[in-house]
Amino acid sequence: MINAQNIHKSFDTLEVLKGVNLKVQRGEIVSIVGPSGAGKTTLLQILGTLDKANSGTIVINGTNTGTLNERQLAEFRNRHIGFVFQFHQLLPEFTALENVMIPALIARENSKKAAERAKEILAELGLSERLEHKPAELSGGEKQRVAVARALINQPELIFADEPSGSLDTTNKEELHKLLFRLRDKFGLTIVIVTHDKELATLSDRVIEMRDGKIL
Repeated sequence: MINAQNIHKSFDTLEVLKGVNLKVQRGEIVSIVGPSGAGKTTLLQILGTLDKANSGTIVINGTNTGTLNERQLAEFRNRHIGFVFQFHQLLPEFTALENVMIPALIARENSKKAAERAKEILAELGLSERLEHKPAELSGGEKQRVAVARALINQPELIFADEPSGSLDTTNKEELHKLLFRLRDKFGLTIVIVTHDKELATLSDRVIEMRDGKIL
């Protein structure tokens, strides 16, 4: 699913990634761990095409992302990749349903079909009663499940999650961890997670440790 070769990334004179090589198989849940400043989030953003490496190649599901222009890259990202962030990144003025629909509407999906699919996913995540609630009216766990639903709306093959349980209490962390594995099994997802959560890392199929811009 992912084949990243010799990824280098610098910000001015600071070299953050120093020749990273990484392969992730289809259907794997992989956790990337390491101390702050190791380059974990930078690597995740580059793998997810949110940022560009200074050099190296990334092939996702047979597509060399380095050959795509900005428009093609945005379309590829929208259709094939879902993102879950630590602090949800929900738009406060929109309801849970509307937040989930946004990536589908960006992909020019019919609004009625997008709403139907968003409702189905939110129901799958136990949020049928919260469709018309705005983020301020949701608990932390509910916000993160809405964020997961948004990541799933375009039926991606790949999910990138950056500290997905970092802002949750113990109960909601456990629920989110179980949810990620259930969704992997149901939808055949490949999931790459950056986390400091040892429990989540231990549950993963594979743990990759980073330090000083390299994979150990």
